[in-house]
Amino acid sequence: MNPVKEKIILGIDPGTNVMGYGVLKVTGTRAEMVALGVIDMRKISDPYLKLGHIFQRVTGIIESYLPDELAIEAPFFGKNVQSMLKLGRAQGVAMAAAISRDIPIHEYAPLKIKMAITGNGAASKEQVAGMLQRILQIKDQDLTPFFDATDALGVAYCHYLQMGRPTTDKGYRGWKDFLQKNPTRKV
Repeated sequence: MNPVKEKIILGIDPGTNVMGYGVLKVTGTRAEMVALGVIDMRKISDPYLKLGHIFQRVTGIIESYLPDELAIEAPFFGKNVQSMLKLGRAQGVAMAAAISRDIPIHEYAPLKIKMAITGNGAASKEQVAGMLQRILQIKDQDLTPFFDATDALGVAYCHYLQMGRPTTDKGYRGWKDFLQKNPTRKV
């Protein structure tokens, strides 16, 4: 009898004022929420102290939950270059915390996360949170008032959904294209 494999995924929604995190435990093909929360830096004015706080807190979360993998939201390209730079730094520090513990990192675009959770790339944060609440059977009292936390859980859940789907660099345009690129494959 094969033991059911267990994996812990830490999801992070990077932020410079509020950074969300969510922890999923995957047992076989079943996922359940373990933790959900935020790293609140709104009272820290020095940007470098914020980065240090992010590193310490993410390292602490890693030590508490011992994730096997980190799934993190990729910054989206906005109009404000300074905001992008700050967000990229916050993301990089969270990634550095994972790297310091030899945790593999997987990055997902916001559109891909929303599509994976709701089927709609333009879904609102409320829609993502509501869908996760239903899928993972999260009680109202276990939610936080910050959508950053459910966004982070969404990144982890998106990674969970991707785990069973190997990626390919062949880019098939349909079955005919697949068969042409794999002539020895039996269907």
